[in-house]
Amino acid sequence: MNNLQISFYQQDIVWGDAEANRRRVEAAMADATKSDIFVVPETFTTGFGDHMASLAEEPEGPTLLWARQMARQYGLLFVGTWIVRDGDHCYNRLHWVFPDGSFGHYDKAHTFRVSGEYDIISRGSRREVFAYKGWRIKPAVCYDLRFPKWLRNDHLSYDLLLVCANWPGSRHEAWTTLIKARAIENISYVLGCNRCGVDGVGGNYSGNSALIDYKGFPLAEAEAGADQLVTVSLDKDKLDSFRQHWPFYLDFD
Repeated sequence: MNNLQISFYQQDIVWGDAEANRRRVEAAMADATKSDIFVVPETFTTGFGDHMASLAEEPEGPTLLWARQMARQYGLLFVGTWIVRDGDHCYNRLHWVFPDGSFGHYDKAHTFRVSGEYDIISRGSRREVFAYKGWRIKPAVCYDLRFPKWLRNDHLSYDLLLVCANWPGSRHEAWTTLIKARAIENISYVLGCNRCGVDGVGGNYSGNSALIDYKGFPLAEAEAGADQLVTVSLDKDKLDSFRQHWPFYLDFD
C-alpha cells in the first residue's frame, strides 16, 4: 500500500506580518507530526494585495530559511507560496521544501489581471512536477486553476495536484467546482488549500479548502470560514486501479 498522509492548513492570514504568520503556521505544524506533506495557502506570509511586492523577500530569504528548518524538524514536505524578488522581477513563488532541506519552486504562471497582481508580479513560464515518496506532484497557484490546458495531465505525469490559493468567498462556487473538475478530467487527486478570514482591505475569504479524489468526491473539507488544520490519507493503489479500469487518459488530445 502506497499511502500519503497530507495536512492542509486553512489559514486566517495576518495582513502584512510575515513573522506572525510563520508563528501561526508553526503552531499548526506541531499538530501534524504524523503527516508526510504540510500545505499552506498562497502568499501565506503577507496576504494577497498591492502590498505584496514591497514585502518581497530574496530568493533564499527568511521564509525559505524558516521553511527548511520546519521541514527538517517535523520530517515532512512543506508547500506554500510567498513573494520573492529575483533579479529585477517579483514572483508569486510556490516552494516545496523536502525534509532534508533541499527545495524546488514554481512561479505562478497566471497572475490575476483583475486585482492588479498582473501589473506588479511577473509571470512564470515553466510547468513543474516533482516526486516525493513514490508520488508525482504538480504545483499550481490560485488563478492557474481556471486554465485546464495549463494543468492538463498529459501521459499521467502527476498523481496529485496541489493548488495554494487566496480565492475570495464571493466566488466560492467557482472554486469548489473547478477543483472538482480538475480532479475528474485529470484522473488525479486535487488539493485546494485556500485562506480564510478578512484581509487588510476588507476582502472576505470563506476558505472552502478541500481534498478531492480522482472521481470528484471530497475526501476531506475544511469548515467554511474556520482557521483549521485538516489531515487526510491518500491511497495511490486505488488511484492506479481506477486509471487501469477507466483509461480515459488514452484519449487525451
